[in-house]
Amino acid sequence: SPGVRGADGKMAAPMSEWSPALDPGAAPYGNFPNYSRFHPPEGRVSLLPGGLLQSLFPAAARPLLGLDVGCNSGELSVALYRHLLGLQESKDCLDQPAAGKDLNLLCCDIDPVLIERAQQCSPFPSSISFANLDIMDSSGRDPFLRSYLGRFGRSTFDIGFCMSVTMWIHLNHGDSGLMEFLSFLSSLCKYLLIEPQPWKCYRAAARRLRKLGRNDFDHFRSLAINGDMVERITQILTKDCAMELVCCFGSTSWDRSLLLFKSNGSNHEGRESSE
Repeated sequence: SPGVRGADGKMAAPMSEWSPALDPGAAPYGNFPNYSRFHPPEGRVSLLPGGLLQSLFPAAARPLLGLDVGCNSGELSVALYRHLLGLQESKDCLDQPAAGKDLNLLCCDIDPVLIERAQQCSPFPSSISFANLDIMDSSGRDPFLRSYLGRFGRSTFDIGFCMSVTMWIHLNHGDSGLMEFLSFLSSLCKYLLIEPQPWKCYRAAARRLRKLGRNDFDHFRSLAINGDMVERITQILTKDCAMELVCCFGSTSWDRSLLLFKSNGSNHEGRESSE
């Protein structure tokens, strides 16, 4: 039961079933081993305004807690962290202790090999955690996330990141899986920054698998949620998940929109600890 994102946000497969070294073009969960070479993190973070965290959380208790779903080998996670805290690469070591008081980021992916690489390369080990986790397996996911949040006396995250993950959830878990995934994220995060893949990417992913002589995605031909995926995902989040669209930060050069949603749910009120 796959479920987490790669560097772009794509989803990764358990290594026992599949190895990225064999045929990287076929990555059935988006767990491309060198994803950030194709879509560099700067293409996304440059769309986000400086001071975003301060404007969203002017008075919230620190640290803020972030969840990055489908982090691949972590390049985009680290770039997001740096950008949101206004850190320059050359100043990582100097700024890190202070920065860690502002944001703690939990990054997860279904691919243990990519997570191991992320852990080895992280410049912020005390404030960015990388975990091998199948976000669609509630029996493993729920206790793990509860435990992480509990360390901070919290029950939800301040902000979630879902960067080019939705297609992989959708292709591997169908319409119901996508709905469940979005519902879960909206219940767990006060804000959600999401980058849906457009429908043409679904067709391209299916074509890559066929070219390599592999079976098609189980759900591809039966998906009723299709077409304009930005519109469809916005519809699901606003109509079914009690979120509102706050802002669209524009599109990357590879035609992916960055959308910020805010939860209207009362389950997020008073979530900060009293410290």
